[in-house]
Amino acid sequence: MASSMSRSLSTYCCTVTCFDADGQIDDAAMRAHFGRIADAGVGLYVGSPSPGEGTTLTPPELVHLLALAVETAGGRVPVRAMGVEPRHTGEMKAFVALAAATKVDAVQIYSLDIGHAVKPAAEELETYFRDVLNSCPLPAVLSSHAFVGYVVPVDMIERLAGDYKNLIGVNISTPDTLYLSEAISRLTPRLEIHVGGPMHTVTALALGGNGYLSTESNIAPRLCQEAIDHFRAGRVEQAFESYGAIMALMRAVNTMPTASVRRVKAAMRIVGMAGTGLRKPFAPLREEELIGLRSELAEVARRYSRPELIKR
Repeated sequence: MASSMSRSLSTYCCTVTCFDADGQIDDAAMRAHFGRIADAGVGLYVGSPSPGEGTTLTPPELVHLLALAVETAGGRVPVRAMGVEPRHTGEMKAFVALAAATKVDAVQIYSLDIGHAVKPAAEELETYFRDVLNSCPLPAVLSSHAFVGYVVPVDMIERLAGDYKNLIGVNISTPDTLYLSEAISRLTPRLEIHVGGPMHTVTALALGGNGYLSTESNIAPRLCQEAIDHFRAGRVEQAFESYGAIMALMRAVNTMPTASVRRVKAAMRIVGMAGTGLRKPFAPLREEELIGLRSELAEVARRYSRPELIKR
């Protein structure tokens, strides 16, 4: 396993899309949000399904959003296009072409979600990845996400890594730590490995992975970067303290079973950020839910001395 000092460690924010009260992209709020995250040193993944509401965005809106991210944060932190799970190969190839036109640093290639809870056969999945990678002019990161009903076989990723120099990483989102362990063991250092969500960050870093993605960095980007900075410097106690605060924030924002974007944007509004409008079908939290969330955030702020979680 590579030590933290000999490998690149990083964290990325799966960014929200800042909408105004009418559901239109709020450019000023979006620039401020991208800038706040980049100021903390956190990379950007833009246009995600959740919390980015990517399924509600039109292609011109995606181009505009990615261009804003590049304009605001490009050259300071990596800016990557995330997109949403495609139904077919053509959908992902169109997204890759769109992303390439905006000069982002890399693009994520999601696993196929062909609908009706159907899982693609292994040969279908590999053909899909190869078709997309063959047409991809950008550095690419595969997504292996259990939410589509399966994870990408490690041996398949290994073959793709051997055949495509533009494949630079994998984002792994699964509670299966044995799968994660095997992937890190077999794919690093050829590919960078990030885990989706902070839940398995410590495990991933201990095994030789490169970091994590989060939605929590929309709310507290400096906190999310601090954990990586401490791990990189070998400050284990401080790293665990920061990690504990991130997980406490995650618990606070997940106190109700609903779409993450509703809770994340509500938390952003509570701490004083703009651009927290939602697009249908998503609806704002009810007042009693906001009161509960405000109380949870205040408790995390008190326990971990994080004043940024209290309204400015």
